[in-house]
Amino acid sequence: MHIGKVDLNLYVVLDAIYREESITRAATKLSLTQPAVSHALARLREVYGDQLFVRAGNRMVPTPLVRSIIQPVREALSHLQTTLATPQAFDPATNSKQLVLGMRGVVESVLLPELVAELVVQAPLMQFTSVRIPRRDMEAELAAGRLDLAFDVLLPVGASIRHEVLLEDDFVVVSRQRHPLLEGGLDLEKYLQLRHIVVSSRRSGPVVEDFELGRLGYHRNIGMRCQNYFVALSTVAHSEMLLTVPENYAIRNQHYHDLKIWPIPVELRPVASYMYWHVSVQEDPANLWLRQQVMKLHARASS
Repeated sequence: MHIGKVDLNLYVVLDAIYREESITRAATKLSLTQPAVSHALARLREVYGDQLFVRAGNRMVPTPLVRSIIQPVREALSHLQTTLATPQAFDPATNSKQLVLGMRGVVESVLLPELVAELVVQAPLMQFTSVRIPRRDMEAELAAGRLDLAFDVLLPVGASIRHEVLLEDDFVVVSRQRHPLLEGGLDLEKYLQLRHIVVSSRRSGPVVEDFELGRLGYHRNIGMRCQNYFVALSTVAHSEMLLTVPENYAIRNQHYHDLKIWPIPVELRPVASYMYWHVSVQEDPANLWLRQQVMKLHARASS
């Protein structure tokens, strides 16, 4: 029989009868009526197909089956009582939890290295996993507990998802050094004429900066789409194409290639990244600790 079909209160009655050796005294101990305890015992007898207790004078004597199960029953009840008596403590130094973070390219590159470098000092036994999930699945993944936190642009989410702004970054333009068409600088006309790289997991459609440009009535000349920002930077370094990215990402990766960073020649709103979590972990000690570490890291980076 599956445990889900058994009333766990029956085991409290079983333990009380075992301790008191009497249905009457067990009823008094549990503040129940004698018929209620007798009824609980009858239900347990059905579950186990055993008498469980037999009367010997004024005593209820346990059968061999009860003697064999009473210790694990008591241990299980004790563990359950512990969860009710005291809140579960969380010690990052001894916890071996696996933390799963939903991240996309730019946020992963900017946030993850410094975050993990900080966390491994405080939580040396924890494992950290960064995954990229479709945006349409983010809410379900958080609700199912398959993600501890997610990071993305502002998205429409349900009431069960909490979110907080994490990063705000200005757009910049990246080109190769000594770009032959940018000797006189990068103005809006050149920006719109030259070909651009778009980084997206989708085969077609605008990205965040295109929405911003479209809001102002501008349209870029797209020459390439790829899925990875590092690939895009490498392509920029070996071509005459441009890449529009958040400034922090460009600065952190400039040294990997021979690149030049330009101010974007049009006023675009900063790109904002948000941290998302499910309401069910709002007060969870481990998740709360993780969110606090993320926000502390962001505060130090912003100061």
